[in-house]
Amino acid sequence: MAERIIIFICAAVILFLGYKLWQLYRDIYGYHSWLEQSLNDLMDGKELSKNDIPKDTLKGRTENKLLHLSRIWKQKNESAKIEQKKIKELISDISHQTKTPVANIKLYIEVAEGETDPKRIREFLESIKLQTEKLDFLMESMIKMSRLETGIMEIHQKPEHLFFTLQKAISAIVPKAEQREITLSAECGEDIVVSHDRKWTEEAIFNVLDNSVKYTPRGGNIFISVKKQEIYTKISVKDTGKGIAKNRQAQIFTRFYREPEVHDTEGIGVGLYLARKIITLQKGYIQVQSQPGEGSEFLIYLPNKTG
Repeated sequence: MAERIIIFICAAVILFLGYKLWQLYRDIYGYHSWLEQSLNDLMDGKELSKNDIPKDTLKGRTENKLLHLSRIWKQKNESAKIEQKKIKELISDISHQTKTPVANIKLYIEVAEGETDPKRIREFLESIKLQTEKLDFLMESMIKMSRLETGIMEIHQKPEHLFFTLQKAISAIVPKAEQREITLSAECGEDIVVSHDRKWTEEAIFNVLDNSVKYTPRGGNIFISVKKQEIYTKISVKDTGKGIAKNRQAQIFTRFYREPEVHDTEGIGVGLYLARKIITLQKGYIQVQSQPGEGSEFLIYLPNKTG
């Protein structure tokens, strides 16, 4: 009798262990299948959906990790798509903008090849030189844009006297202003210190000044002033130029935008775009206040503190 009981108990234990082993195998197989499918979905770029799995289980903890990984991959994919779009747009812009000067250079060369008059040949050479300079300026601007947009060229801000940054930007625009008999005047306290990248901020201010010089009639005036406010330091560039219509004021900061009536004026329409990009990367912003025929005032705001 005792032997039968022992045999029955052993059989029961074996059956119980067999059942548990089968249950464990089922759980492991199910977990493996679920994990494999989840990983396949991730690799295919599919977004994982959350299931009603207890968080304190191995499957629940794994699911939380996979969902977190899915969100990270989704963000990275979206960022990659944005970067790809930017690169495509930039390549398209480069292709479009370089067509005209390249076509002009080819045309001048073809015409010059059949010309015998030295004076005419010199004129063609001068035209080729101007188109080459335009092409060079365009490519240089493209490089600056791509470096800023992709983060290759980083902004390094530190407390600096704004007076010297402004001075260098104004000095660079003086020759062009003198050619057009435009009077430049500036007011900036030498003790004003703002956290900024001197090189890139100088570039931004120069681009704004260059825009004002281009669209201010001969004999006009440009006044630059700096005022430190509670949160921002304001740099004002006020000109007596042609002014900008209200419905175009947002467009002037877009890449390659040119006012319809000033296509005979030199430039390719990247200066203000670069200026806004540079200031925005320093946590600042640019505004424009203008009325047609009454000049324009560009307001550059740089934060007094960063971080």
